[in-house]
Amino acid sequence: MTRLTRRTLLAAAPGALASAALPARAAGQYGPGVTDTEIKIGNTGPYGGPLANASPIPLTMEAYFKMINAQGGVNGRKIAWISYDDVYSPPKMVRDA
Repeated sequence: MTRLTRRTLLAAAPGALASAALPARAAGQYGPGVTDTEIKIGNTGPYGGPLANASPIPLTMEAYFKMINAQGGVNGRKIAWISYDDVYSPPKMVRDA
């Protein structure tokens, strides 16, 4: 019978981790909104209404995602930024959602 030593465990660990990751990669399944070419990100922001002075926040986020897309995206995937005006009104967003 062969004894397991620390050296044999450390030598076998990278191969075991790599083989464990193969089924997940082969499946090609992603979460909702993610494909091989696109990542969808949703947002609501106060473009109008009583807090319209905070609209630069989602507008800056949109500009940032455009910059990321211009540089090739995230691991080759483009970001699809979807943003709706919530007019800083929860009842309106619940109704429109």
